[in-house]
Amino acid sequence: MAVSDQLLVVVDPAARRGDGESVRIAKDVLSAGADIKLSLPDGPEEFARALSRRGARRPVVVGDDRALLRAVSVLHRERELGSCALALVPVGAVVSLAGLLGVPTGAVAAARAVLDGGEQRLDLLVDDSDGVVLGDLHIPPRTGATREGPAGTASQASAQGSPGHPLLRTCQTLVRTLARPVRAPAPVRAPARLRVEADGELLVDLDQPVRAMSLSPDPDGGDGLARIEVHPAAEGGTPLSARARTVTVSGPDFRYLADTLTAGPVRTRTWTARPGAWSLTLPRGEGASA
Repeated sequence: MAVSDQLLVVVDPAARRGDGESVRIAKDVLSAGADIKLSLPDGPEEFARALSRRGARRPVVVGDDRALLRAVSVLHRERELGSCALALVPVGAVVSLAGLLGVPTGAVAAARAVLDGGEQRLDLLVDDSDGVVLGDLHIPPRTGATREGPAGTASQASAQGSPGHPLLRTCQTLVRTLARPVRAPAPVRAPARLRVEADGELLVDLDQPVRAMSLSPDPDGGDGLARIEVHPAAEGGTPLSARARTVTVSGPDFRYLADTLTAGPVRTRTWTARPGAWSLTLPRGEGASA
């Protein structure tokens, strides 16, 4: 039997708890076409240990986007990402990244792609804390103070306008208050003040407030550079676009959403594009190669 037909199937705990039927279907399809070794880790440490002990078997992750990110992060930290082709069977509520990368989101189709597909080299971003980004990274506006909703004012106005005995008015006010859903305070979105440098060239400085910023590997560029887009806070401002190998963002504490995870706050972070840094098994016809 060929090495490619020997699989280590690592089932994420959240997938087992959330959709055991899809996990069973994926296991049945995979075992019908390959020699599989099943691993059922109970947590992140066992998940990482299973990947580290894969031997000659090709790892297949059964889980959602977070499970895929965990697998890529483990292999990156072990400096084995470039020599290990991953495969994914998406199972879970959050599988948008899997779909973006070209993985079928149905258990049967994805399992068949593991068996019949080909390896595709993909770009990623690596930051200066050794974190990885496979899809998109966003820096949203800062969340500042909150505004009170109108619910309390409306209740008081109704109470003051209620006729009758003071005790009756008090009871009516209490009933209205309990029946009316309480509105959460609305967050105020303040423009972010960021200094953005692309390959050492200043793109945006702190005196130019921005509404949002995005950063991602550019699969269409063909040169392994990251794609940057900055949206000014000024009304009618034209988004700024650039492509670079290294992107540094600094300024007051900011948070960012990388794929499915929120990170920060940090005051500075540098991301570096790594062309063809990892391999994912995709269906034939999706750009996969043997």
